[in-house]
Amino acid sequence: MGIRITAVHLTGGDEHEHIAEVEWQNLEWGNTGESSVDELIRWLEEAENVAVVGREARVDVVRSPTGSSWLQAVAQGFWTDELLALPRY
Repeated sequence: MGIRITAVHLTGGDEHEHIAEVEWQNLEWGNTGESSVDELIRWLEEAENVAVVGREARVDVVRSPTGSSWLQAVAQGFWTDELLALPRY
């Protein structure tokens, strides 16, 4: 199953680590929804679930050595700021 992230909600700052919630659209059915980053991380870790942003960027989970996790886009093998460029709500 796949979704396209369409907007982000940040709290406490302007970096990837501050994305708290995302709005998304289901790529297969077209329905929309909203999820916390924690919910989306759990969903992405399930088999065959994929999130994208833009045309080519896949959304992956980044884990710091301190144990915190956040979302960031990857395009052509490089981390990007495409999530931060999305509309905010």
